[in-house]
Amino acid sequence: MDQLLALRTFLRIAEAGNFSKAADQLNLPRSTASKLIQDLEEHLGTRLIHRTTRRTTVTPEGAQYYERALRLVAELEDMDAEAGRSRAQPKGRLRVDVGSVLANLILVPALPDFRARYPDIDLYLGVSDRQADMVGEGIDCVIRGGELAETSLIARKLCELEMVVCAHRSYVAQHGLPRHPRELESGHRLVAYFSSLSGRSFPMLFQREGEEVEVDTAGHWAVNESTAHAGALIAGLGIGQNFRFALQRHLDSGELVPVLPDWSQPRFPMYVMYPPNRHLNGKARVFVDWAVELFAAYDARPRLDVY
Repeated sequence: MDQLLALRTFLRIAEAGNFSKAADQLNLPRSTASKLIQDLEEHLGTRLIHRTTRRTTVTPEGAQYYERALRLVAELEDMDAEAGRSRAQPKGRLRVDVGSVLANLILVPALPDFRARYPDIDLYLGVSDRQADMVGEGIDCVIRGGELAETSLIARKLCELEMVVCAHRSYVAQHGLPRHPRELESGHRLVAYFSSLSGRSFPMLFQREGEEVEVDTAGHWAVNESTAHAGALIAGLGIGQNFRFALQRHLDSGELVPVLPDWSQPRFPMYVMYPPNRHLNGKARVFVDWAVELFAAYDARPRLDVY
């Protein structure tokens, strides 16, 4: 029995809760993954995994074994990385998940630079605004935005993005411009952004000279994908709030018109995040550092506010 491979397989099964997912992530046949766990359990003389036709769970003995195995494998990976760092570039498969507008307008155009720096990394880029299951899908890190909720993920701040409220010039010609944020709640069509997870439409926030106004966007048109949301504004469907960098060329051309420009919106924080129980390997480490460098160009924070 290859005990190290058996340990890695056990850890991935415990995290994914599924033999098939774990085997796919390790590029192993399912029968091999099953045999490794069987041999490991026979070697230890105890049951680590409880299997039924519907789900896979870790036994109490398996939970204790998991914690120690996790530390051991992480330490071995760290030893390997330290030994090889001076003589080799990071290599292998790296799975990253990112929101669509960030991927299309920031990340993908910059990937030739990443490939030139790290030619031996095979990047698998998942593009979606949904909340990904990092453990279950074998994702090494994600780039996501917004205020961080209670989470077990380790987060490194990339930047704060400037927001803009705007509408297509054809909409403005037909409906006019509001003079105060409260006018948006009646008499105007809004294009909201709603959460794929909760289905809730996010409000629009306006700030001016210490005054803050929150505009409820529920009951209006809503989109749950950032590129499509920008497209809806460009199509003239109504007034909405999106990233300034994503709409800047349309604002510069006059196709989109700023709405209530004497009011500002809170900056939108962006983070690169990864699970604390997954050792940050060399591939993920260089990607995180590269992403920090890349997103710095989009940071709307005053220079003295950057840490």
